[in-house]
Amino acid sequence: MSGEDEVVELCRDLIRFESVNDGTGTGPGERAAAEYVAAKLSEVGLEPQVFESAPNRTSVVARMEGTDSSRPPLLVHGHLDVVPAEPKEWTYDPFAAEVADGCIWGRGAVDMKDMDAMVLAVVRDRMRTGRRPGRDVVLAFVADEEAGGVYGAQWLVENKPDLFADCTEGISEVGGFSLTVNDDTRLYLIETAQKGMAWIRLTATGTAGHGSMINEDNAVTALCEAVARLGRYEFPIHVTKTVRAFLDEVSAAFNIELDADDIEGTVAKLGPLARIVGATIRNTANPTMLDAGYKHNVIPGKAHAMVDGRFLPGFEEEWERELDAVLGSGITREYVHYDIALETEFEGALVDAMGNALKAEDPGARAVPYTLSGGTDAKSFSRLGIRGFGFSPLRLPADLDFSGMFHGVDERVPLDSLRFGTRVLDRFLDEA
Repeated sequence: MSGEDEVVELCRDLIRFESVNDGTGTGPGERAAAEYVAAKLSEVGLEPQVFESAPNRTSVVARMEGTDSSRPPLLVHGHLDVVPAEPKEWTYDPFAAEVADGCIWGRGAVDMKDMDAMVLAVVRDRMRTGRRPGRDVVLAFVADEEAGGVYGAQWLVENKPDLFADCTEGISEVGGFSLTVNDDTRLYLIETAQKGMAWIRLTATGTAGHGSMINEDNAVTALCEAVARLGRYEFPIHVTKTVRAFLDEVSAAFNIELDADDIEGTVAKLGPLARIVGATIRNTANPTMLDAGYKHNVIPGKAHAMVDGRFLPGFEEEWERELDAVLGSGITREYVHYDIALETEFEGALVDAMGNALKAEDPGARAVPYTLSGGTDAKSFSRLGIRGFGFSPLRLPADLDFSGMFHGVDERVPLDSLRFGTRVLDRFLDEA
């Protein structure tokens, strides 16, 4: 069975593992999915290592020998955890991996068990047929990406760095997918930059008291006012070099005038993709959770809010200054989770290999760089000097709202896209 033939079943199998990560550490974990991956790798002659950083928080690492051992290995990594899904909101059970309308439906179908399946399919086919890649490939299927990677990539980097020490480049999720321009041209977005991540806990302190009395030092009131200011605040536009390169490519491809005085207007013309790209032209800080009080008639002495903050490469200090100015006095903040922003050049032999592999399978392909508004495990691996790219190749139907699939209801991946990505990755490993 070829990798292209096997990838659909591998993806369905992986989706059926309910490796839900809600950030509390109390879920089922990734162990069952990791054991499945390890077995699939062992079956074709590889020697995977299984690591459990905490109960059921399990990652798998293996190494596939290439034809040129003098070259530094390529890291190919993917996460096995998924965000929660409420079954009653879905057309099909999110963990049944139903096939309908030419797609596999289920949580993780695009984030990112599709890529995990494509990598497994390519590796298994190459091992069965004796086709070695151009250089050694280090495979990492990790836990906990959806909560920042503390029990997955970060743990591996801190505790098992020797497994990746000689890697200089890596590929993973949220890149390599197509944006249709017309019947003859598709842009494939390669992620070369991503915003930094700051999950923040805000605290307002006031005077506790009886709910029936006048209280001019109410922590809940102070917090809500600060949260409202922050939620409505619009951070200024900054066009980084990666965003500029992307906008130049897109405006030329779609014959859209790039108005330097109206960057938002240009982005708005991108349709569904504007949701991802729009968040890469400014820093953001979105309130997401509130917590205060313990009884209806008691004014609490403290109130808390959670904020999801994201900052552009090179703009961390400016973002923090603006954040504090908007929050004002009397509000303290602490980082619950913090991670760096990344940006690398869209050039070099690896980038050429991506473009060549895409074009071999889609003559209308044009690879372009873009910035991811979220973050990936590339942040953790960058601490070892590994230059990371988002390259999970998928040729998508022009009318599919792909960005809406991430963490959304009715997440799904087209079968043809999976098979396409498997062929592209197979070609890529020959040249990478």
